[in-house]
Amino acid sequence: MENRGHYWVGVGFVLLSAFCFACKGILIKLAFRYPIDPIALLTLRMAFSLPFYLAIGQYLNRAEGPVTLSRREWLTLAAVGITGYYFASLFNFIGLLYISASLERILLFVYPTFVLLLNAIGFGRRVTRQQLLALLLTYAGILLAFVGNIRLSTQQDVALGAFWVILSGLVYALYLVGSESVMRQLGSQRFTCYAMIAATVPTLIHGTVASGTALFHYPTTVYWLGVLMALFVTVLPTFMMAEGIKRVGASNTSIIASIGPIFTIGLSTTILHEAISWQQLVGTGLVLSGVFLTSWRRTKRSTYVPD
Repeated sequence: MENRGHYWVGVGFVLLSAFCFACKGILIKLAFRYPIDPIALLTLRMAFSLPFYLAIGQYLNRAEGPVTLSRREWLTLAAVGITGYYFASLFNFIGLLYISASLERILLFVYPTFVLLLNAIGFGRRVTRQQLLALLLTYAGILLAFVGNIRLSTQQDVALGAFWVILSGLVYALYLVGSESVMRQLGSQRFTCYAMIAATVPTLIHGTVASGTALFHYPTTVYWLGVLMALFVTVLPTFMMAEGIKRVGASNTSIIASIGPIFTIGLSTTILHEAISWQQLVGTGLVLSGVFLTSWRRTKRSTYVPD
């Protein structure tokens, strides 16, 4: 009975984290109603997140003992952190300038297929028939959702936005594949802290160079949205996801978290009043089926949905 309760608490953590991550596109779209560009908004998100990751990292160091990594391992940690949380996030923010929050979330869920392909190409891991079917379902769903969004969209350059979001998914997949060895040594929570801290450095430099003192002169609402992004779509969900992985396993976590696009569709229609086509709904179902097949019976490893 205790094990069952332990499992369902983990499910709850995963669902809550998926809901928080689903809010990301909504908050970004709300912020873009004000005169702010993607790198400035990302800079605010990371700057407001940084104190929490520093404090939690320091607590984990005291609780778990000092970190023993070689210089090469520290460089690898910094590189994958910058890849996953600076480049992938920046590309994602740029994409949201052009496409709806609901389409962004569907496109972003292409990343498990990229992980599959990267492992096949880089490590010679065999792609099974089930995984091939998952690839076909995922890409068919993305194509269908994309076509449906073009018909409804009043924005130009939807293809450009889709390109940036899919590129974000590819870069995030590179981060996941490259982070496995260091994550096993540090544990998922401490790894997340260090990776986020590493990514904050180039983000702050980029944001300061690009925006300068304008970072201090946005409307108050923009800063509140930045705080909400820092807390509820960055810090809290990353640790809830880590706890969920610990309790239910990485494969189950990926399957449960695939409900994220459903959350985003509901939020985008309710808050942003985005129109949803039948092609997007069917495409979302195909993508989620592909994610399910990709994750089913996959070997256990720590992984997160894209932030």
